[in-house]
Amino acid sequence: MLGFLVLPFKMIGVLVHFPQFEPTFNITQFFPELHSPFAQNINTKLLSPIIALFVVGITAAYFCYRKKNAKAKSKILVLGGTGYIGKFIVKASAEAGHPTFALVRETTLSHPEKSKLIETFKTSGVTLLYGDLTDHESLVKAIKQVDVVISTVGGQQIEDQVKLIAAIKEAGNIKRFLPSEFGMDVDRNHSVEPVTSYYEKKVRIRRAIEASGIPYTYVCPNAFAGYFLPTLGQLNIKDPPRDKVVILGDGNVKGIYVKEEDIATYTIKAVDDPRTLNKTLYMRLPANVLTFNELVLLWESKIKSTLERVYIPEDQLLRYIQESSFPANLGLALGYSMHVKGDCTNYEIEPSFGVEASNLYPEVKYTTVDEYLNAFV
Repeated sequence: MLGFLVLPFKMIGVLVHFPQFEPTFNITQFFPELHSPFAQNINTKLLSPIIALFVVGITAAYFCYRKKNAKAKSKILVLGGTGYIGKFIVKASAEAGHPTFALVRETTLSHPEKSKLIETFKTSGVTLLYGDLTDHESLVKAIKQVDVVISTVGGQQIEDQVKLIAAIKEAGNIKRFLPSEFGMDVDRNHSVEPVTSYYEKKVRIRRAIEASGIPYTYVCPNAFAGYFLPTLGQLNIKDPPRDKVVILGDGNVKGIYVKEEDIATYTIKAVDDPRTLNKTLYMRLPANVLTFNELVLLWESKIKSTLERVYIPEDQLLRYIQESSFPANLGLALGYSMHVKGDCTNYEIEPSFGVEASNLYPEVKYTTVDEYLNAFV
């Protein structure tokens, strides 16, 4: 972009300064057969307009070339766009200027809350396409209209993405597929049930994508800020704790919390980026990598109060997970993976398999945990 701006100014500089340079230009040294006084005394005052026309022509050709070769933004199809993370992805895609399509069931139009969301999609210029993961024909038809497919389907439909993979393969035009991930890396974890079985579904989808040869990007932001920070991960409460806090493990393991809007922003930036092709996009945003003890201290500094800390050792936590029913066991198992085993940060991001979002896109002003918590003071 910088070169695009600099070249015209260089050309202007040539036009402004060349007429001031007036040494005699003797054309007979190049064409000795010309001996007239006119030919021998062509001055740069005559030569300058010729050069000016040449410069203008080159500049115009340059601009035409750039315009012709400017990369158009990919057309993006989002499945699960009315779901929790999906609505943020749709919004970010439209705001970034991508022609955005949302695949929805016709029955969704009559859903009280989702119908309102769909209206906001329309207002944002999003094109609605009607179909379903179980309807192969509608999938192929929708996919043929776009360049990129982003799936944000919920847990119950993770395995149904094999049908989406088949449709993408048949359509044959997709340059990037982002399956429904948006959590910790399912290939690098120390999970226990019931999380293990859930992760295994996502792993099978990854392997199916890779076997199909479809270009992909996996997105791993770690923990949704909106799920975790409003209660500091405490069960059975609706607001951040102000008297007592339960801490899994010793509280010294690093976790990562990313606001949903930021997850969507980084995701959309990645769809056309060759650096994220066939890689995992991780979101280890420096200001949002905190131990639980650091998180509690940060909250205490805001409410000007000290919380009673209740630590749950690893062996005790594992017993609680086994004894609890769904969804409490799922929440505790995710906490075990994140806060005890450190599955957000306990491995290096190697260039062979991954890239980090804030390194790739330093221009993004993400919301820090510190800023996020201000809303709850």
